[in-house]
Amino acid sequence: MSSSGSSIGGSPEGSRTSLDPVDGGPREEDFTDLLSSEKLKVLETNDQIKELQTVLRDCKTTRSDFVFYADRLIRLMVEEGLNGLQTYQKTIKTPTGCEYEGQWFEKMNCAVSILRSGEVMEKGLRDCCRSIRIGKILIRRDQETRKPRVYYAKFPPQIEKRQILLLHPVLESGATVLTALRVLKEHGVKEEKIQLVTLFATPRAVRNVLTEFSDITLLTSEVHPCCPSSFGQKYFGSD
Repeated sequence: MSSSGSSIGGSPEGSRTSLDPVDGGPREEDFTDLLSSEKLKVLETNDQIKELQTVLRDCKTTRSDFVFYADRLIRLMVEEGLNGLQTYQKTIKTPTGCEYEGQWFEKMNCAVSILRSGEVMEKGLRDCCRSIRIGKILIRRDQETRKPRVYYAKFPPQIEKRQILLLHPVLESGATVLTALRVLKEHGVKEEKIQLVTLFATPRAVRNVLTEFSDITLLTSEVHPCCPSSFGQKYFGSD
């Protein structure tokens, strides 16, 4: 994503990332230690990304603007997620007859979206990689136990052999994602083959997810105590 000026990884001295403590809003436990985790990758903040995050948090944002800005941020996150998938070297011939040594995605890459909010990220993924297979998993809170419960799961064949982008736009507590990760693990998927791609995450959710699944990669644009928890409802117009 070099064309946008964003980068992924640790924060060099003097630079600013969306992990930096900010003033205002609810505070949680100190989460600076999360910076040391190699499995947490946060977009380095620039003015473009900060504007997208601001518009998506603003209660005055109209739905049409919300969808437009959400799609922009989703595209940035999906591009970074694709950067982490496996590729192989491929030599092709150009129209002028020259040989070019490039890269090609492995066929065993796929995505899994957590319904319903995860579906908002599918278009951005299809725009970048239209042939990628996408699995679905529906998780809702049980009315009696108040705990997440799996109601539906359908994955591409040989899911245990695939590199997976797990799509979920907002991590507030991490409970839904933890349930999805357990289901993938039950299907034989190794943690190191999973990239969790999300737009916003709370420190508590990051800690919960990486404590139980320390070998997955968690990719987000921002870690902040206050998340836009109604993201899916606003996107689909059901808020």
